[in-house]
Amino acid sequence: MPEHETIAAISTPPGEGGIGIVRLSGPDALSIASRIFSPGGRQKEKEKNLCRVKSHRMLYGFITDPETGEQVDEVLVAVMRAPGTYTREDMVEINCHGGAHPLARTMELVLREGARLALPGEFTKRAFLGGRIDLTQAEAVLSLIQAKSDAAGKAALAQLSGGLGGRIRQETARLARICAHLEASIDFPEEEIEPDEMAAITAGIKNISGNLKSLSGSYEEGKLLRDGIKTAILGKPNVGKSSLLNALLSQERAIVTDIPGTTRDVIAEYMNLGGHALKIMDTAGIREAADRPEAEGIKKSLAAMDEADLVLCVLDGSAEFDEEDMRVISRIKERCKRAILVINKKDLFMNKKPEGLFAEDWPEICVSAKTGAGLEELKVSITEIFRQKNQAGAETGVLITSLRHKTALDKARLALDRALGTIGEGLPAEIVSLDLSEALRELGSITGEVGTDDILAIIFSEFCIGK
Repeated sequence: MPEHETIAAISTPPGEGGIGIVRLSGPDALSIASRIFSPGGRQKEKEKNLCRVKSHRMLYGFITDPETGEQVDEVLVAVMRAPGTYTREDMVEINCHGGAHPLARTMELVLREGARLALPGEFTKRAFLGGRIDLTQAEAVLSLIQAKSDAAGKAALAQLSGGLGGRIRQETARLARICAHLEASIDFPEEEIEPDEMAAITAGIKNISGNLKSLSGSYEEGKLLRDGIKTAILGKPNVGKSSLLNALLSQERAIVTDIPGTTRDVIAEYMNLGGHALKIMDTAGIREAADRPEAEGIKKSLAAMDEADLVLCVLDGSAEFDEEDMRVISRIKERCKRAILVINKKDLFMNKKPEGLFAEDWPEICVSAKTGAGLEELKVSITEIFRQKNQAGAETGVLITSLRHKTALDKARLALDRALGTIGEGLPAEIVSLDLSEALRELGSITGEVGTDDILAIIFSEFCIGK
């Protein structure tokens, strides 16, 4: 992909809005914009040539078709000169009225005047290639855009601010110094490493390996922040699963009837709970299926249970506990899921908990999806489970939210452990150095200091066009 080309894209979502932005980046961004911009108001005619305008100024005017003289839209044009821009290239942002027609016409003129339509993530890729951000920060841009909760946004912002990249570079620098010491002993055999020096090297490698393990261990919590806590509502038919979903969401999202088996598919919605995103899934009642459609619904319910981070096992508190309830509980136990036993219809059993409704160490919450009683207690119980379970982020100060990062960290740690084994066996420093070099390559792949075009293509293809 030629990096010297000027790229352009609409950087705001489709649809109608107050403002829509057409963004340009590259060596010809200012000259292309100049050819379609006419200053308005009291601005001087010389400001038509945006190449002469000072950086980080916004000008009022019109987008005009240079061939016909037709005015396309009334705009504000922001001029930003390299290197003080997002991409470290010259950039222009044309603030149009936020409708499909003015944006499409402006883009048409920009492309006609010589710009190329940007690929997904190409603006951020240029920021990375220009050295303004490392690869962890580039990926954090996407995470911030996709954040579904305050906690996810804060984790992404910490990475965007360089938190993860800084930690990786810190460990890389320590490992590089150890490698340099070993390489010196290889190049100059007379400078033999003394036993106490080798002990210090071993301790250093162990410390780095431990730090990488802690970082990698934060992935579970980071994944929950990124994707949301996947929570499946399970139970036999007609215990109030759909009513519970509607009550938690405070909206009528699922159909509720007194006919067993009404829900035939998994309904998933996001809600914000204590600053965390909760992906809550209502499922078909689990029982012996009456027909093929219900059987398919139950199959999807079990798949949702396997996917879930947490299960809300719903029982009917107004009826006797039966074998169908027991089978549901047994299925959840078999899959070793974190679960909360939710005894619904509290309004019907007059605050008296029916006997026999228990499941080992699961929290038990009595609620009424109809009146809302007990819902706040249920929400607190959900947040407490994950507050106690996930402490890795607090220990490391950084959360890993990408499987790519975790995989590279684990590979680096395995290479370090092999190096420790090699030292323990008294093998030559050359072999130890090979394992340490592999660990350095894996760490470098996280920040992008060592990478391939294939990795970059995969990462930036997930971005939207215009970012």
